[in-house]
Amino acid sequence: NKRIYWGYLVSAILLAVPVFLLQVKKQQQSVSVSGFFSFLMPKKIYLSKSARNDYALLVINKLIKAALFPMVILTMAPIAIWVTSLMENLFGKIEYLQLSAASVMIVFTLALFIFDDFTRFYLHYILHRIPLLWEFHKVHHSARVLTPFTIYRSHPVESYLYACRMALTQGFVVGLCYYFLGPTLKMIDIVGANIFVFAFNVMGSNLRHSHIWLSWGDKIEHWFISPAQHQIHHSDDPKLCHSNFGSALSVWDRIAGCFTLASQVKEL
Repeated sequence: NKRIYWGYLVSAILLAVPVFLLQVKKQQQSVSVSGFFSFLMPKKIYLSKSARNDYALLVINKLIKAALFPMVILTMAPIAIWVTSLMENLFGKIEYLQLSAASVMIVFTLALFIFDDFTRFYLHYILHRIPLLWEFHKVHHSARVLTPFTIYRSHPVESYLYACRMALTQGFVVGLCYYFLGPTLKMIDIVGANIFVFAFNVMGSNLRHSHIWLSWGDKIEHWFISPAQHQIHHSDDPKLCHSNFGSALSVWDRIAGCFTLASQVKEL
């Protein structure tokens, strides 16, 4: 479930290869391994002051979370129990839907992914739209360069809000699915991650915060946010940085009217 995981980093490197080859072809340069790694991790970015701040914030935020979050964080289980109890009080107990074990897994896994992606989008959206919350979120947008570690450049209050969001979302979905599908809930996962989250991370999640411009093309970007679209979100242009709030799915941005295709913007 963690973005900085060796498997996801390897997939990001592999996805960067065709971007590098295309750039070399445009510039009529020769292809070399050293040239690729200079393209992948330029010193001016990874040794910059902004990047060094990201590395420091990674450590500082982990210490803050370990020291404070256990005392104040919401947890999923009580929320799930409350949701199931509320449903029973409102509508009474019902017979569980007669679905196969495989169908239950698919429904539960998909519901977790969709609800999580929507609430992640909505929290991100209001972090930009509500002035008080923007004061916390602008820490993330203060990065002058983007690296995979920029994901950890966040104010502790924002981190707390996202942690509470996760507990509320998972608790709601588990409680709802328990009420309709029964207690035998199991997620389809790969190495412990929701299969859809795993797919999202494999498909270049670490390139979202990077200098490597990878677009999926207009048709796919109408449904899924590409790394290039998230880089647009980090633009200095106020019109662009208040668009593309989505994490994996771009449908929420299209519904909210804050959607920008990579093809509509020159490479940043």
